[in-house]
Amino acid sequence: MAAALELFSRHDAEDVSIDDVAASAGASRALVYHYFGGKQELYVAALRSAAAELRARLQPQGEGGPLEQLSSGLTRYFDFVEEHAAGFAALLRGGPANRAGEIGEIVDGVRQRMLRMIVHQMGVDAPGPALRVTLRSWVASVETAGLDWLEHRDMERAELERLLVDQMVALLRAASGHDSRVRVLLETLLPVHPASENRASENRASANREAVP
Repeated sequence: MAAALELFSRHDAEDVSIDDVAASAGASRALVYHYFGGKQELYVAALRSAAAELRARLQPQGEGGPLEQLSSGLTRYFDFVEEHAAGFAALLRGGPANRAGEIGEIVDGVRQRMLRMIVHQMGVDAPGPALRVTLRSWVASVETAGLDWLEHRDMERAELERLLVDQMVALLRAASGHDSRVRVLLETLLPVHPASENRASENRASANREAVP
């Protein structure tokens, strides 16, 4: 399974053969067929394995305020990214052709688990359109950040996690101008996470100083 995930993380599924997997795993072609039946079955099993572990790490923990919980969830998410780079990359790699049917359901299941975790942390029963779009956009940003971090590794992981929390606050600020419910939600979040507000104020002040000729 590890050999398959490594190959699928670096190549599109159609470019990986059973022979490739068998050679990488040091196993016979017949043995791979015996356990998985074929390449598509192996691909699905490999992604399902990676997705199951990532979903398990996204269970709500319920400790601290909403943004502290969000930060903790990001730490668990990036623990998985770091410990299972091949699984994470394989899970998110590929175009629309690789995201239909059962594969699409596996990937979407991880995203839905993350969305449920965030909604639970924020104490929201049913997100309105503005909040729903905001949260889904943020989840996509987290996925992209994970892939970028694996590729470049030129940013401290802890700093990236803080950046993503600050991005959430910034997105909520933007959405609050379109939905009063998001504005109320934002007001409940920031008092328990002053660090984000302080960093935002410091960044604005720094930007203003740099803009002065």
